[in-house]
Amino acid sequence: MPELNDIQRLAIMALPILFAITLHEVAHGWAALRLGDTTAWQQGRLTLNPLAHIDPIGTIIVPLVLYFTAGFIFGWAKPVPVSMHRLPNPRRDMAFVALAGPLANFVMATGWALVMALGAWLSHVLPELGQPLFFMGSAGIGVNVVLAVLNLVPLPPLDGSRVLAAVLPARVGVQLYRFEQAGLILLVVLMATGVLGRVIGPIVEAVQQFYLWIVVSLLG
Repeated sequence: MPELNDIQRLAIMALPILFAITLHEVAHGWAALRLGDTTAWQQGRLTLNPLAHIDPIGTIIVPLVLYFTAGFIFGWAKPVPVSMHRLPNPRRDMAFVALAGPLANFVMATGWALVMALGAWLSHVLPELGQPLFFMGSAGIGVNVVLAVLNLVPLPPLDGSRVLAAVLPARVGVQLYRFEQAGLILLVVLMATGVLGRVIGPIVEAVQQFYLWIVVSLLG
């Protein structure tokens, strides 16, 4: 299959990225609703409309600037509001709410693996449709695996920090919530310097290989 240029690659990645961030945030809100917090539902955030979750800076400007200047994509959506005091067991339930986002990304990666397999099959009989589907499925796997693994890092404001806060002593766990802005800056620095990539890169690669194994298995 032909190589894609940067513009084509961004066009192919647009839909997977929109789905990835939208369903990630909806999953947080849905988990909170199931646990008794109706905040996200009341504010209209339990919607699949990506416009409700897009942050103009974090979802559009920052990823584009980083992609063309540093060669990697990083961004964020508008966080789904969760009211901890509405949860029956705030510390434990916040961990479940946090884990719902990465879990949604792993589920989506499975769906994109199916799309990639379909694209590979169609490329032999209908390449005009099969090749875009193949590349989009591949991008969908990559985006969702990176987003899931990255969010499981126990660094504020990532989802993993909510899980860590739930297992640490209460007094220590509360302190994690106070370092979200500093944590975001540290996260960008770790990504820009390649340190974070060296840490999570092998994990991302291993998980992506699992999904590619699914694709190969489907193709027989």
